[in-house]
Amino acid sequence: MVSLLRMSLSTGIVARGRRSLFSLYLARFRTNQIFPKSLSSSASAIVKKTCLYDFHVSKGGKMVPFAGWMMPVQYSDQGIPASHHHTRTHVSLFDVSHMLQTKVWGRDSVAFMESLVVGDIAGLADDHGTLTLFTNERGGIIDDLIVNRTSLGHLYVVSNAGCADTDLAHMTERLEDFKRKGKEVNLEIIKNGLIALQGPETVNALQPNTDVDLSKLGFMTTTKATVFGVTDCRITRCGYTGEDGVEISVPLERAEDMAERLLTVQSASVRLAGLGARDSLRLEAGLCLYGNDIDETTTPVEAGLAWTIGKIRRQRADFPGADIILRQLKEKPARKKVGIVSTGAPARAGCRILDETGSRQVGHVTSGCPSPSLKKNVAIGYAQTEFSASGQRLKLEVRREKIDAEIVKLPFVPTKYFLVK
Repeated sequence: MVSLLRMSLSTGIVARGRRSLFSLYLARFRTNQIFPKSLSSSASAIVKKTCLYDFHVSKGGKMVPFAGWMMPVQYSDQGIPASHHHTRTHVSLFDVSHMLQTKVWGRDSVAFMESLVVGDIAGLADDHGTLTLFTNERGGIIDDLIVNRTSLGHLYVVSNAGCADTDLAHMTERLEDFKRKGKEVNLEIIKNGLIALQGPETVNALQPNTDVDLSKLGFMTTTKATVFGVTDCRITRCGYTGEDGVEISVPLERAEDMAERLLTVQSASVRLAGLGARDSLRLEAGLCLYGNDIDETTTPVEAGLAWTIGKIRRQRADFPGADIILRQLKEKPARKKVGIVSTGAPARAGCRILDETGSRQVGHVTSGCPSPSLKKNVAIGYAQTEFSASGQRLKLEVRREKIDAEIVKLPFVPTKYFLVK
């Protein structure tokens, strides 16, 4: 704990007085600094509980409202930096059951999905998935999501909890339009729990307890599975930390037992992790948080997500907002997402990005935190394109002070996704 406190003091996250790391993260939550700006207002609304809520409480989870759900920000037996490091060196279990899981099927299911997203869904091999984007007619990002094309004839789709109502309404409206035109497509919400294992010991923890050969399940592939004797599970090799990992979709009534059994395996050091560690892990990996780093005013090109636009989709120019997005690909956008490292107090969402002289604003920060892995401050933001090159020196305005900063290439920490050779 002393070493963690020293790190906290050196990076500026501990203010004067005896405030716990949890209280600091909770304060960041309340001021829209750690969780999505568009979601923090849900704190005063009626919130839902995942199938693991009681499990979290029994394990010392410190619960906060997030995206309309009560979720653990950390656990009483481990601080956020320690949980972060445990994920990077061992394996952590995250509850992501709040995310929207849907099944799309029917003869025209692929065409239906491609009418909404920028990805080449038709080009996916069976049991392969891709990160893609719902876009609007202005080229803005409605949400980021993963679409998997299963060998069972349907699409398995996972999208963000905070956008669940919007996404569902968006898909339902398009579904009705397709059906009016005589198309065959159906949509169903999958009411399962969703457990994420993230970290280098993921395979050690899971392989002895599943019938799936994980050495053949590469990044962004998916399969039906039996886990701890529970049939009708689905394992997808993906995650939100930059580490190797999986997400396990499990029947609601078996989720708590599965989580408990994963925590007690002898083949790996599995510990629970919450939203606090998830935020710093994803930021180090350069991954966007919807509502902070991307939203309906952000295009895929500005956000560095042009790679999600399939080649054939570019040629056909048949996705929402294609005219604006393809024009930006050709002419370059006025601003770009950037990675930033800085000294002094850590920058938070909303901090102004200034030119090197500190006399002109050239952008703003959308996410930021002290990096537990690098022991320096990191941030993501948007800067005018002429100031977005790696090595560009800048100033950040933090607490009315101008601090030195530099643009760096993302991710801040190399990703370790498992690729089948």
